[in-house]
This record gives sequence, structure tokens and C-alpha cells, in this order.
Amino acid sequence: MNQRNEPTFRESVDLMFNRAVALMDLPPGLEEKIRVCNATYTVRFGVRLRGQIQTFTGYRSVHSEHMEPVKGGIRFATGVNQDEVEALAALMTYKCALVETPFGGSKGGLRIDPRQYDEHELEQITRRFAYELVKRDLINPSQNVPAPDMGTGEREMAWIADQYARMNTTDINARACVTGKPPNAGGIAGRVEATGRGVQYALREFFRHPEDVAKSGLSGSLDGKRIIVQGLGNVGYHAAKFLAEEDGAIITGIIERDGALFNPGGLDVEAVFNWIRGHGGVTGFPDAAHSAEGAAVLEEDCDILIPAALEGVINLQNADRIKAPLIIEAANGPITAGADDILRARGVVIIPDMYANAGGVTVSYFEWVKNLSHIRFGRMQRRQEEARHQLVVDELERLDRYLGDAWSMTPDFKKKYLRGADELELVRSGLDDTMRTAYQSMHEVWHERDDVDDLRTAAYLVSITKVAASYRAKGL
Repeated sequence: MNQRNEPTFRESVDLMFNRAVALMDLPPGLEEKIRVCNATYTVRFGVRLRGQIQTFTGYRSVHSEHMEPVKGGIRFATGVNQDEVEALAALMTYKCALVETPFGGSKGGLRIDPRQYDEHELEQITRRFAYELVKRDLINPSQNVPAPDMGTGEREMAWIADQYARMNTTDINARACVTGKPPNAGGIAGRVEATGRGVQYALREFFRHPEDVAKSGLSGSLDGKRIIVQGLGNVGYHAAKFLAEEDGAIITGIIERDGALFNPGGLDVEAVFNWIRGHGGVTGFPDAAHSAEGAAVLEEDCDILIPAALEGVINLQNADRIKAPLIIEAANGPITAGADDILRARGVVIIPDMYANAGGVTVSYFEWVKNLSHIRFGRMQRRQEEARHQLVVDELERLDRYLGDAWSMTPDFKKKYLRGADELELVRSGLDDTMRTAYQSMHEVWHERDDVDDLRTAAYLVSITKVAASYRAKGL
């Protein structure tokens, strides 16, 4: 952002950190230890492509090693820089502490536009980047475990995992060096949808607290709530899809690179997503009004706004015009610190990024545990659960025969009750539990402390308290 007085992403993270620690009684030395980024490695490497050597710049930042391994995604984007990677690494520290995944915070990035390269070229680049990080233990199952981020996905994670295995042929836990892998390469069911699913669970938990919903000026449940989504990538797509299909929300606006779609009656998320994949953008999509000025749709009337793409999209320039009473940050840092002040002063409730998009790291934790245990979730207990449930069904069927027409089991009860949980159901259950528990910890601070008037400050307080406790346990 170049607007006057607009804080950078890193400055926004520091300002929000400062707001929280001002309400705490931390020794100055410990406060500084938590604030600073421990280390950032910058690599510049060459790859021979199209008959010449091209040089790329990448980063891997480690913010906090209060717990190890450290965890954080790798993004491929032209705007990647050291400040951004360090700010994202700091957010990962606080995010992991908030949702109680036993990791420190890290982040990586490669300055590249992945759309400019074919698959083979991208594989060469990714493997060379991974090689540079692996040989410095910046990718390692017990020290530093990357995951997908903007511009990367299952494919890139599979390449990185294979590169690590090639360089560490006797490491039995090699698959745990990275998460977000495809299922046939050691991944876990539900990882691709995890961050979007986490956004859904976060909103569900928010709406379970009528007093919190009332603070936003809304009422009732998610059913019928009008939602605008900025960015229909992996996170925005899954969040919008689940909220519409499972919770009855109405997706009225979708903002993409080439403009935005708006339809007060609701958009078909699946149809829009498929159109984007086929046409490269939303332009030309039927059954909706198209606006070339996508950012303007952020300011349309709605109940819930979900910024799910880039940092700083809500800033000093447009914060006054945002009409949504509730914003959930599916992206990292979509609201600058200055905009956050303006929105809070207007009474807008913001569900902060470090909580709202923690679904990805939560399910990454499950994948890491699965890789270390070398067994998929549900394999040991699923059939035993079914056998135990069969005992209950047998008794009910005996009662059914005895009572005759006076009583009978509900249709499909037997089929549903007998079915043991598979890996996907267990992952979703674990994610739901994590999002509920983390929200309740923020909710408690928000309502019990008179000096805390927003969820973001509450989230930072919960996180920093846990990080400080970890450092104290280490003897610092």
C-alpha cells in the first residue's frame, strides 16, 4: 500500500501485537523475544530454462522456536519479499498457539508468477528451491515443516516431499517433512478443503453465541445471511460452497482479479468456480451483473464479508465505505491496522485471520501426526466401533419385533448408526473441535476483560500468553 500513513503488512502485525502486549504484564525482554523473527534465510538460485539460466529469489523465515518443528506455508507470488514472509511467520506463531497445534511459526516464499511456466518447468524450479532449503534443515520433519499457500498446492508439496526423500534416503519419517500432499503421497483426507472448512466452522461457532452475534447487529443463524467473498481460490471457494450448501447462506458477491459478480438473489458458487477455471476469470459469466471494478463490490451491502485472497484489501482508503457488520478474515492480513481501527470504531465485528484461517494448519497437524504414526486415522478402530454399534441395533431390532406396530426404528437409522467414522469424518471432527475450543478461549477474554473490546486483541492475548508460557518452561 502506498497511501499516506498506511501501515505495511508487517507494520500492521507489529501494531496489533503492541496493542495486545500493552494489556499484559510481560517482562520487556520476553516481550521482545516473542516479537522478533528468529531468522530469515534468503536464497538465490539458478535453473536452466528455455535455453538460458534464470535466477530466482526465495525466502524461508523462522519466527519462533518455542515449539518445534516450526510450521508455515510456502507461497509462489511475484510480490513475495522478506517483510511479508516475516510477518506471515509471526502470524503462524500466534495462530498455532491459539489453536493449540504444537508448532512454532515459519513461512516461505518464492518470487515467481507460476502462471508463466509449464508444469515441467515449475517442477524444476520447485525441486531446486526445496534442495536449497533441505540442505540447511529448513525443510525437515522434526525442525521445519512447510505446507501449501498462495500459488502452491498438492502438486508442489508432492515434489518437495520427493526431493527431501531423495536427499534423506534413510529417514523413515520423510513424508512428514511437508503437509498438504496428495492422498497417494502421504496426504490426509480433507486437507485441500481444510482452510475453507475452518472458516465455515468459525462462523458456525460465532453464531452459537447470541451475545456475540448481537454485537455485530445481526441476529439468528447463518441461514439466509448475505455473503460477499473476495477471492474464489481454494479457501474462498470451499468456504463459500460449504456456507451456501450446508448452512443456507446466500453468496451475493464474488470478487476476482478481473472484476466481480453480484446477484442479490445469490450466485451458484460451483458454476462460478468452473467458469473461472475455464475462462481465467469471472468476465462473461451469465446470470449475474459484472463489475470491472471488483474492489467496489467489497463496499456493497451484505451481512458477512469474507476477504479470502490478498493482504491489505481493506485499508485506510476504503474502510469507511465497508458496509458489512461482520468480517471474517479468510486470508492473512486482509485488513490493515489503520482500517482495523476505523472498523472497530464503527462497531464492525472482525473474526481475525489468526483464528479464522487456522483450519489449514490444524489439518496439517493431523497429516503430520499421521505421517509420523505411519497409519491412517480410523484404520484400527472403525470396524470395532461398527461391531459395538451392532449390539445396540440388535437390541433395538429385538424390541421392534416384540412391540410390533407400536414402535419401529426410523428409516435409515440402522445404516447411519452402524457406519464407523472414516478418516475424512475424523479430520472434520477434529477440526470442528479445534475451531470451537479456540473461539471459546477468545470469547472468554473478550467478555471477561473490560480492556478488550475486539476478538483480534483477545486472540493475540490468548496466543502470546501461551507462547510466553512455553518460553518460561524452557527457562527463558
